[in-house]
Amino acid sequence: MKHTRRAILFTLAFALLFGASPVVHASGAGIEWVILNQEAMELYRTGSYDRAVIVAQKALQVAEQNVGQNHPDVATSLNNLAELYRTRGDYASAEPLYKRSLAIREKALGPDHPDVATSLNNLAVHYQNRGDYAVAEQLSKRSLAIREKALGPDHSDVATSLNNLALLYYQHGDYAASEPLYKRSLEIREKTLGPDHPDVATSLCNLATLYQTRGDYTAAEPLYQRTLAIREKTLGPDHSDVALSLNNLATLYETEGDYDKAKGDYTKAKGNYATAEPFFKRALAIRENTLGPDHPDVATSLNDLAGLYQTWGDYAQAETLLKRSLAIRENALGPDHHYVATSLNNLAVLYYIRGDYAKVEPLFKRSLSIVEKELGPDHPNVAYSLNNIARLYLNRGDYATAEPLVKRALEIREKKLGPDHPDVATSLETLAALYRATKRSSEAAVLEQRAARIRAIKR
Repeated sequence: MKHTRRAILFTLAFALLFGASPVVHASGAGIEWVILNQEAMELYRTGSYDRAVIVAQKALQVAEQNVGQNHPDVATSLNNLAELYRTRGDYASAEPLYKRSLAIREKALGPDHPDVATSLNNLAVHYQNRGDYAVAEQLSKRSLAIREKALGPDHSDVATSLNNLALLYYQHGDYAASEPLYKRSLEIREKTLGPDHPDVATSLCNLATLYQTRGDYTAAEPLYQRTLAIREKTLGPDHSDVALSLNNLATLYETEGDYDKAKGDYTKAKGNYATAEPFFKRALAIRENTLGPDHPDVATSLNDLAGLYQTWGDYAQAETLLKRSLAIRENALGPDHHYVATSLNNLAVLYYIRGDYAKVEPLFKRSLSIVEKELGPDHPNVAYSLNNIARLYLNRGDYATAEPLVKRALEIREKKLGPDHPDVATSLETLAALYRATKRSSEAAVLEQRAARIRAIKR
């Protein structure tokens, strides 16, 4: 069982149009609408999501009153409100708003308008978050096709679509399909925006994360370092995006430390862990200073720093940070958000390592309940939770309870991620361990061979 990190990938997926110019929209939904959008954007930026929703709802009401139900400005308000619901994890409320925004734009602007591509893109990422990758891919490809035709192959919006499609393939474990899209997105951004633009930093960050996932740490590190340099230069040393870059570098060094430790090179591992800590701490300090102590991004930094201390064996310090991270997420995002589930999972893993088994099971079960409710019963995150609970029962010798859980996790992963995804190998290995513990060695050997074949695939 592992401490779970939040994926740190800038997708630029959602077109947030809060900051529209009053001059441009004076003849549309009106100045009051623009001011409300700007207020909602500021609340969004500072993590005050509940208040931002109220203001965005008011902006939608104003737009509908001023220009009618089917105006493109109404579509913009619907999109913004949907994104706020998505941020809070309220996917059920977000989806109909995204769909209505798309329908308005298709009718008012035509099916091949760039704003239609934006709505398709946003709806695609919504389905991606829900784990419905087939629908997400279809929408993403249509969005990309519209943008290439309407804007040309080298437009920055085309780069965004390429980036998002690459992220979709990355999450699906198809790294070979993901890499050329990330590279083309980076090439377009460098050409159209210049080598030091923040969007170039985003592409570099995503490509670095791909290399890190594949274990190519040598390729990942200079990209992360260039990302950090661009953001410090263009945004200043105390910007929240700089904190994200610091966090990414720290995660890379920690991952390298884990790899060295697994090889038995404890001296090198200790050095990488020591390198990671000041990056994590600086990221945390920036986020606390710029976003406030109760922002969800602060919770992410606390979560990641806790993972480092857990690796060091400083369980008391890790527990303190994980509890604070959990409290922030529950307060800012609500008790049923999937980031809350991540915090619960990580706290459970810590207690498991410490041998405090009485605390482990209820945390794992609550984490599972949240992700099933928020993301649906067949989401890959559900499989992750099922696999963790199965490992707990397996190690306790409760094989009868463990077996259906790990089989369900395997079924979800094969269905959602494909038969050759690394997470499928993880479930196969867990099930093989259960078969060996229950004297089914021949069945275990078959699963182990399949898992080994998956692990050997070059990605």
